Amino acid sequence: MRIGELAGRAGVTTKAVRYYEALGLLAPTRLANGYRDYDEHDVRLTREIRALGRLGIPAEGTRPFLECLDLGHQHADDCPAALAGYRDAIDELTRRIDGLTARRTLLVAHLNEAAHRNSRFPPHTEDEEPMTDYTTLPADLPVPEDDGAADHLRGARMPDLRLRATDGVTVGLGELGAGRTVLYVYPLTGRPGTDLPDGWDSIPGARGCTAETCGFRDHHQDLLAAGAARVYGLSSQETDYQREVTERLRLPFQMLSDPGHSLAQALDLPTFIAGGLTLYKRLTLIIENDVIEHVFYPIFPPDEHADQVVAWLGAHAPQG
Repeated sequence: MRIGELAGRAGVTTKAVRYYEALGLLAPTRLANGYRDYDEHDVRLTREIRALGRLGIPAEGTRPFLECLDLGHQHADDCPAALAGYRDAIDELTRRIDGLTARRTLLVAHLNEAAHRNSRFPPHTEDEEPMTDYTTLPADLPVPEDDGAADHLRGARMPDLRLRATDGVTVGLGELGAGRTVLYVYPLTGRPGTDLPDGWDSIPGARGCTAETCGFRDHHQDLLAAGAARVYGLSSQETDYQREVTERLRLPFQMLSDPGHSLAQALDLPTFIAGGLTLYKRLTLIIENDVIEHVFYPIFPPDEHADQVVAWLGAHAPQG
């Protein structure tokens, strides 16, 4: 058969066939007119080279497997030399994995150092677990459904509650002041060296608090330009825990601590339980004149939510 037919049946290009020949892996006969003539054995050899290539074994490393077929064995890896070829490929992958692991460890160390620079919280020592990058979200996070748990909030007046902020000031939720306030409520932020609750990634709407917070940080000036007078984050975590996040992420706004879930009780906000903790479900309130003007719920994806809030503010500029 001609080279084009061989390439088509084996699922490779004619250029690849010529390369295999140059390596001495294929040895077609020559017809009187000078054309190469391939047979069924050449098809099998070419398919084997292609299959081994998918396993990461380069064409030049397939010779022991092809020689095994040339000896009449049913399978290309029936021979000891072929098994050695597998081991060589595994060893090469191990070396590459070790190299990538070392690079990853170095990058994590740089991330940890940069995240704690200019913070009163020191980076972890070599004996401690490296910082986890909580800003990168898995691609298969479950999407939260609208269960109607926030339908009653629009038009509700903010309760007369006072919560402690990360700057040590007590903030009155019923007296936030003139202009719009963006109050984003979240479950909990991850912290270097602290494990998240078991099954965290499988809980719809749980993962992504740090990514969401970084979004509000990065778009803080955009939020103010779009009409927000102030921005707050709120969770049930203690103030000291939140203060570490505020300093590590260099947030330009304050976090409010509500460990007693007083806002949840006053406004009947949705919560869930994870790892034995009662946590807020993720939602954002737009508050004007101490009244809830708009509610974002559910929120997904969390790392794009700040953009959504900026867009809403821009589209709903106060009249007059």
